[in-house]
Amino acid sequence: MQIHLYKKVCLLVSVLLIPIIFNSNANAGGGYFQAGYGPVGVQMAGAVTAVAQDAFAGSSNPAKLTAAGNQLDLGLLFMNPHRKIKRTGATEPNSDYNFSTTSKNSLFIIPEFAYSKQINDELAIGIMTYANGGLNMEYHGSTGVAETNLNPDVCGAKPGNFTGGCGELGFDIGQFIVAPTLAWKFAPGQSIGISPLLSLETFKIYGLQAFAPVSRAPGSVSNRGRDYAFGAGLRVGWFGEFNEWLSLGAAYSTKIYMQDYDKYKGLFAEGSFDTPANYSVGIAIKPWDKWLVAFDIFRIDFRDVKALSNGVLPSLVDPVNNPLGSKSGSGFGWDRNQTNYKFGVAYKATPRLTLRAGHTFSDRTNDNDINAVSFGVLAISPIRTTSAGFTWQANADNKLHAALSYNDGSTYRGPSALFPGARESARPFYYVFSFSWSRSI
Repeated sequence: MQIHLYKKVCLLVSVLLIPIIFNSNANAGGGYFQAGYGPVGVQMAGAVTAVAQDAFAGSSNPAKLTAAGNQLDLGLLFMNPHRKIKRTGATEPNSDYNFSTTSKNSLFIIPEFAYSKQINDELAIGIMTYANGGLNMEYHGSTGVAETNLNPDVCGAKPGNFTGGCGELGFDIGQFIVAPTLAWKFAPGQSIGISPLLSLETFKIYGLQAFAPVSRAPGSVSNRGRDYAFGAGLRVGWFGEFNEWLSLGAAYSTKIYMQDYDKYKGLFAEGSFDTPANYSVGIAIKPWDKWLVAFDIFRIDFRDVKALSNGVLPSLVDPVNNPLGSKSGSGFGWDRNQTNYKFGVAYKATPRLTLRAGHTFSDRTNDNDINAVSFGVLAISPIRTTSAGFTWQANADNKLHAALSYNDGSTYRGPSALFPGARESARPFYYVFSFSWSRSI
């Protein structure tokens, strides 16, 4: 009995560690959050606050776990991003910086895992692992002209890259979250739930040598290798099933407070890269037999994370009072909280086949102004997601899922904060292919 239990524990730990191995340098895309998590969430573009059809409740609304049943979900997401940045209009002596470059990273694999267990008619427990969409980019383009970098003390006579540093320009940030979940049905059709969010974040950046002179810690800005930080937050939720055709849901996640980075303490405003607080409300209705329609509103508080919301200019204009890495230092310029509108639909075409589709659209996180470009073109976020997929009931206990999502956004453009008179632009779009397996246990 003890040996059997030991094997189960080892298997669970192994499954939980798989995403850490993959996400060490493969957490990518464009936006900070994925549109949806789990097989149903991906297919319906995240419109699942009030939809309980898989075990990924802790990633959207933990209260839904009371309706998830006993199941195991395993999935793989294949992400194919495309990012291009461009500068025009720079005049002498900076005209060599008029060029465009495309990120070389084109395929990433992100695993997902979720498990749910109904303890009795009122209580359910579960655990899930998932990854927030990272911001991995790698630009190899340069001026091609020697001695055009903006920090010769570090770069010597090397050509300048897009931001005036030298060598490849890019960064890799990945966030892996484990969410143990508890849900309680306190009245017929009414549940509440809670999920502690335990996070591991990995980060590295290179090619930003030009920003070192305006930092509070010039030796801890760029090209320091990979660094790690741990953090924690909390998600709570409510789920109500009022009759056979109507369910409602609401959820709130606190900010995930991350440790300060040591190797990059001269880069991030306040020294850390927290995950913003976010909240959602949702409705799901069954207007006709075999149909389900869902609508969510999802809000992200980007302005509460200084590393994201601070503008590009503070450290460039006044590095003495606003050095890079300080609370008032430069950030990525996401100075708006973002509202996402999510619409999803499901149709049970046959007893075995369910078809799903969804669409998410959101407002911009910033304006096309000088305080949101230059540094900000490294962190560009798609604002639309369209997805479609299906679930195939292979037998009484097993389901297979597949989905395709397209993520796109308007071109980010504006005046350069680095080169007066120049204009910079960036356009992100990417595809996500999702394949999952669910088993009733």
